[in-house]
Amino acid sequence: MSTILDRILETKRREVEALRQRVHREGPFPERTEPFRSLAQTLRQAQRLGVIAEIKRKSPSKGVFQASVDPAERARVYEQGGASAISVLTDETYFHGALEDLRAARSAVHLPILRKDFVIDEIQVDEAVSAGADILLLIAAAMPADRLVELSRYARARGLEVLLEVHGEDEVEAALAAEPTLIGINNRDLRTFEVDLATSERVLRRLPEGSLAIAESGIMGREDALRMASAGARGILVGELLMRHADLASVRAQVAELCVPLEAVAK
Repeated sequence: MSTILDRILETKRREVEALRQRVHREGPFPERTEPFRSLAQTLRQAQRLGVIAEIKRKSPSKGVFQASVDPAERARVYEQGGASAISVLTDETYFHGALEDLRAARSAVHLPILRKDFVIDEIQVDEAVSAGADILLLIAAAMPADRLVELSRYARARGLEVLLEVHGEDEVEAALAAEPTLIGINNRDLRTFEVDLATSERVLRRLPEGSLAIAESGIMGREDALRMASAGARGILVGELLMRHADLASVRAQVAELCVPLEAVAK
C-alpha cells in the first residue's frame, strides 16, 4: 500500500528530472555570494534550547495554515523572539512552499536558514546552495543507506550543514554512518503522519554523547520543549504551533517561551 511518503517521493523524482532539464536548457544555478551561517556553532555555545522556527503554508496532514504568509516578515518576528534558525518549506506540491520563500527569509534575518524539502539528488543540493540555504534536511527513510552517505557528504562538501532526520531507533545506525552535522528526530511518522513525543526520547538514548540532536514535530508549548530538553535535545523544530498564530506579537511571545534555559532542565 502506498504511503504519504511514497507519494511525495514519486512526485519529487519527477520534479528532479524536470529540474535537470531546466538546468540543461538555461545553464547552472547562479553562484552563491553569501557566507554560510552555522547552526551547529550556535547550539554548541547556547545556554538555552535552540528553536528552529518554521515557515510552512500547509501540510498534507493538517491542511492550510496561512496561504498568504509573508516569509520575510515572519522570519523577522521569529528572530525577534529568539529563534536560533529559520526552517523554510520549499516543497510546492504538498506544502505550498517555494524557494522564493527561502530567499525572502534569508534576506530578512541574520539567522541560519534550513531548506526543508524532500532532497533525493545532488542537483537539489546545488539549488539549495545557490538559493542561500545554510542547512539541508536529509531524510533517512527517503533513500538507501549508501545514498544517504553520498548526499550527506556532497552537501557538506558544498558548505551546507546537514540535518539528517530519523523516525525511530532502527534508522540511527544509517544516519550516524552519514556523518551529519545534526540529527533530527521526527516525532511524526512520515508514513502515517501520527505523532508521538516518546520517539525523540527513545532515539536520544541511542545517540553518542555530544550529538547535536533536534526534536521535530508535535511540540505544542513550553512543557513539550522542557520535555525534549530533559531528554537531551539541543534544539527543537516547531512549525504548526507558530503557523497557527496570525497575530505576530503572539508568535514572537510563543518563540520566546520555547527558548527554555538548559540549566533549568532537570537531569
